[in-house]
Amino acid sequence: MARKNDRRPYSSSFALHSLVLLSVQSSPSSRDKRRIKIHSVVLLDWQSTTEDTQSSMASQDQGIYTAAEEFVGAQLDSLPPTFTASSDYDGGIIDDYEEQPTTNVNQTYGVPEFVKNFIRSLYRAFTERRVDEMQILCEAGFIKITERAFSKSAWPDADRIAPLVNNGEGTIDVPTLDQRFESYYNYCNLFNCILSAKAPVRLELPHQWLWNIIDEFIYQFQSFSLYRYKLKHKQENDLAMLRDHPKVWNVHGVLNVLHSLVEKSQINSQLKAYNNGDDPKSVADEFGNCPLYKMLGYFSLIGLLRLHSLLGDYYQAIKVLENVQLNKKSLYAVVPACQVTTYYYVGFAYLMMRRYQDAIRSLSNILLYIQRTKNMLQDKSYQIDQIAKKELQMYALLAMAWIMCPCRIDESVLSMLGDKYDKEKFIKLQQGNLQQFEDSFAYACPKFVSPVVPDYDTLSQSQHKAPYQFQLKNFVNEVKQQVAIPIIRSYLKLYTTMPVAKLAAFLDMDEDNFRAQLLSFKHKMSNLVWTKGQRAIDGEFQTSSGVSFFIDEDMIHINDCKVVPRYSEFFLQQIRKYNELVKGLS
Repeated sequence: MARKNDRRPYSSSFALHSLVLLSVQSSPSSRDKRRIKIHSVVLLDWQSTTEDTQSSMASQDQGIYTAAEEFVGAQLDSLPPTFTASSDYDGGIIDDYEEQPTTNVNQTYGVPEFVKNFIRSLYRAFTERRVDEMQILCEAGFIKITERAFSKSAWPDADRIAPLVNNGEGTIDVPTLDQRFESYYNYCNLFNCILSAKAPVRLELPHQWLWNIIDEFIYQFQSFSLYRYKLKHKQENDLAMLRDHPKVWNVHGVLNVLHSLVEKSQINSQLKAYNNGDDPKSVADEFGNCPLYKMLGYFSLIGLLRLHSLLGDYYQAIKVLENVQLNKKSLYAVVPACQVTTYYYVGFAYLMMRRYQDAIRSLSNILLYIQRTKNMLQDKSYQIDQIAKKELQMYALLAMAWIMCPCRIDESVLSMLGDKYDKEKFIKLQQGNLQQFEDSFAYACPKFVSPVVPDYDTLSQSQHKAPYQFQLKNFVNEVKQQVAIPIIRSYLKLYTTMPVAKLAAFLDMDEDNFRAQLLSFKHKMSNLVWTKGQRAIDGEFQTSSGVSFFIDEDMIHINDCKVVPRYSEFFLQQIRKYNELVKGLS
């Protein structure tokens, strides 16, 4: 088959399992309303004959965007003003697709013509490796067509679309048990195709699509892990099917896929070279230098961060990012949704590890990033909806971390915290209201999962909540141990010396209990804080209390360890810079 744009012909033949079909979740119970999901996995028999192709994903001419936008506009203009799929599309069976214009609507009964045109254009861009055109068709075209024609109903399912993409076969968007199994097998086929290839699969996809593959893979594992613990609406044949297939969506299989992608891509070696100022290509083989493998490897690191957080292993979650410099802009951080996911889970893991200053730093950085880039994402509404939800969760995490460890925060972030997080809830957190801490944690935390297959004979109705309840219990216990610290700190800042008995009386505590609280104050306010280096898991112990004290017999001696800013040095430094500038001009 001839290729456009002077691209080299293909030289090898293979059956490619690829995520091409997009579907949208629009039911009230879905993960995110009308969020684009690469949810239908289509098996494409892509017979090709080609030589080696360029591995770079260089941008195409602006004409690609213009042509794609004009195509989408034409498809929308062709719709009747009152067209909706719920009234005009009845879900019939389409006839065999032929590579020629359709003149009789009845020959392709069931799927609207504009949908077929859109799918054909998307498939053609895919087979001809026009990455930027694929992206604009999905980020602009798919969104606009969905809002206009499918706002109240689902897109045609994969079985009806398959003839338009070379008669592939796929899953549909209704999450029945059979389809959950099919989804798992489709992912296995896709990753086996990528990982078992003797030479790199010459496939170019937008980075956003590659992130969606990993993101959705972990989401479906998370969803299935919660699903198998819920007895509601399950028939006996469903339970029997779950018993007979314990390895479907097994945590070991998911971990194996992610680690295999990381190893195949050699992404850790490339990140080390990049961090040391060397050329990443010099330490990678042909797989590592292929954009498909490199980006899947990087996104798999973020997937491992997320997966370990869902399992409650926060140390390992941070450790997998040991070669990712979170304090600097990364060459590979090209997908906003990936950036937000990274910092959300890093901030949450730091919070659960009692590294409050690192949690505050991570959350503040990404909230500033969101604040500054919102205008750039206005045309990508599905990303805006997803990011906006995570943003609110991160403000809740930031509020809890800041209450537990008051420290300096960027003024714009602090201002937005006052706007985004309910003031009444914030006051309750300051007062040490445990119920409010529980509510904020429930809102902001991820949906934890259990790594083990349940015993279906002894499974209870509420057992799916056990992982969340375990994490909540640990968090609340930590809060209980620190609930008196803000009050003690406020008293210590007022005095330089004070008898233990007197301060204990102020707090309505007996002297022994108060001494225990002072020891807890010393321990809890000494935290591991990242200071320098590449590894996010490393750090030095620092005190964050703002006051330092010691007890000599029955007397507390207090020193204010807060450094008073010396404004004179700042002004003198600016004067010197100004003088040097004047000398240079003269």
